[in-house]
Amino acid sequence: KPMSELEIRVDAELDLRGVMCPYNYVKTKLKLEEMKPGQILSVTIDDGEPIRNVPRSARDEGHKVLQIQKIDNVFRVIIERSPDD
Repeated sequence: KPMSELEIRVDAELDLRGVMCPYNYVKTKLKLEEMKPGQILSVTIDDGEPIRNVPRSARDEGHKVLQIQKIDNVFRVIIERSPDD
């Protein structure tokens, strides 16, 4: 199977459609902070500013963006929680 079709086991999901920047990343960050290192979060966000900012902000915080999928007019971003420092 191609990599893109591998099912990633997701530990938590956030649906942030219609949530404006920077609140969508604030909510993502808070959710990630509740999770254990190595757990996987799926975040659904809008096109435009959210898809430009949320993955970048997650990477800046040390999290790993595993996958970004476009589904209709929204994006599903799969983020792996960073190890604790």
